[in-house]
Amino acid sequence: MSNYNIKHLEEYFKVYRKSVREPEVFWEEIAEEHFSWHKKWDKVLYWDFEKPEIKWYEGAKLNITENCIDRHLRMTGDKTAILFEPNNPDEGAQHISYRQLHERVNKFANVLKDNGVRKGDRVCIYLPMIPELAVSLLACARIGAIHSVVFAGFSSNALATRINDSDCKIVITSDGSYRGAKTIDLKGIVDVALEDCPGVHTVLVAERIHSDIKMKPGRDQWLQPLLDQASPECEPEIMDAEDPLFILYTSGSTGKPKGMVHTTAGYMVYTAYTFKNMFRYEEDDVYWCTADIGWITGHSYIVYGPLANGATTLMFEGVPSYPDYGRFWEIVEKHRVNQFYTAPTAIRALAKENLGYVEKYDLSSLKVIGSVGEPINEEAWHWYNDNVGKKKSPIVDTWWQTETGGIMISPIPYVTPTIPTYATLPFIGVQPALMDEKGEELKGNQVEGRLCIKYPWPSIARTIWGNHQRYKDTYFSAFAKKYFTGDGALRDATGYYRITGRVDDVIIVSGHNLGTAPIEDAINEHNAVAESAIVGFPHDIKGNALYGYVVLKEAGAARNPDNLRKEINQKITERIGPIAKLDKIQFATGLPKTRSGKIMRRILRKIAAKDFTNLGDTSTLLNPEIVQEIIDNAH
Repeated sequence: MSNYNIKHLEEYFKVYRKSVREPEVFWEEIAEEHFSWHKKWDKVLYWDFEKPEIKWYEGAKLNITENCIDRHLRMTGDKTAILFEPNNPDEGAQHISYRQLHERVNKFANVLKDNGVRKGDRVCIYLPMIPELAVSLLACARIGAIHSVVFAGFSSNALATRINDSDCKIVITSDGSYRGAKTIDLKGIVDVALEDCPGVHTVLVAERIHSDIKMKPGRDQWLQPLLDQASPECEPEIMDAEDPLFILYTSGSTGKPKGMVHTTAGYMVYTAYTFKNMFRYEEDDVYWCTADIGWITGHSYIVYGPLANGATTLMFEGVPSYPDYGRFWEIVEKHRVNQFYTAPTAIRALAKENLGYVEKYDLSSLKVIGSVGEPINEEAWHWYNDNVGKKKSPIVDTWWQTETGGIMISPIPYVTPTIPTYATLPFIGVQPALMDEKGEELKGNQVEGRLCIKYPWPSIARTIWGNHQRYKDTYFSAFAKKYFTGDGALRDATGYYRITGRVDDVIIVSGHNLGTAPIEDAINEHNAVAESAIVGFPHDIKGNALYGYVVLKEAGAARNPDNLRKEINQKITERIGPIAKLDKIQFATGLPKTRSGKIMRRILRKIAAKDFTNLGDTSTLLNPEIVQEIIDNAH
């Protein structure tokens, strides 16, 4: 397949140059040669970053599920499409062939139609990592419904916010989920959420943990009996290239989460092309991404990217520590996994355990190992390279975002020489720019600035659901005619990129982007709290953990500080979910503020990291004395 699988560095530069000199010609060739279309496009690309408006393959007609399933049936219908590895290893894996997946998706699509779901309707999916989760995404896409997956670790409040923002009329969930030795009552969380969601008329419930749950008559239905009665035939809805495929929420630095909208054709082309090149996927490989489908990594590199390439994609329900810390490696050996894609958090957690957990398994099947979610630190990179990759499987340290839809900067395995902590070179067609504070582009190498992208790529998010102005303000207003990623980066002497972290109030904890504002809002709801400020501080496992500075309404209110800390974390768990809990909470009589009332988070970040040097000129603060008080009481 021409241009589809880049094999040498020289070839990368050649293809990259073509992709940036003649982007439309390049992306037209990729789309034409590797996908099936009901109608070709009238125009490859229209874009205007000032509006901002981006359209790829305008006028083309397709259905993404035909590209992910139907077109593989003739040649490889009996090949495993989804390999499901359950939480409990004694339960045994499930192999779902492309033919079986086709039937399951069609049946599920018919159940959705029978429940009044039509093209353009939004469907909220709140499921654990079980096959029904992947099938439900594809079933929505089959009939042109827009799926909105909410990670099944989010609280009822976070779930309700997302359901209402995109006006979902139906929720797909399960009786519960397994997480290691625990079970979680997902249906109970949905029930609480739906007390505030008047638009939802139907809840479809998959049975997973066989628990005793309440079913609300007229609204809740068990999924399996409906699937059993449904027809296995469902004609795919013919979609326009720019019809929305899904909405996926990401934390903003202010308040409400942002519903990023990804459309059909460009997203399909880009995720398929990046998957093929980043993971060197070959016909009989078994590929495993350990992410949850509740995040963009799962959408792009568990479901759509792999299936568009006719791959075998492994879905894992459990956690890396259950039944013990060898679980990942046991699965790699058992299924002869060839490509393994996980997060630095998981790598750090496993690295601190006994090396025997890795060494007892045969990892010789691995050809490529990847990292996603945040930049991987040097120590974790070396541990991963030495003990998992055995210094023969290259590490692809991938940088990208919910908003980008696919991998943007990353080494290509066996092509790009790697350096720990560097995402290295832009992917084909990606045109990065580093900008200074004045909005000027920094040319040449050995520079550091704000990371922008100056030309559209096919899987860029098109808008924020229901709020295009916010999309413009967030991504296109900081630097004229450029997409601003919110990250800082440096470019070294050889032109390699290293991501230096967020430049706004979003903290990456265990690979999850957590906006500080919603967490502070949750803390401030506690009746003893006057105000709060959240910063990240370095953490051996999570990369960053959350440090909360909390000012109480009354000085004596913290008579039982440990209880108060528990109550604050409980508030956060209820509003957002346990992933946003604070590792450290420090009570203070005030927060350092500028004379305009802005909290000086830069100072708080330094104190949280126990770096009491270079705090800057604090004399200009409204309350300079508070800084020393906070330092004296720091953990």
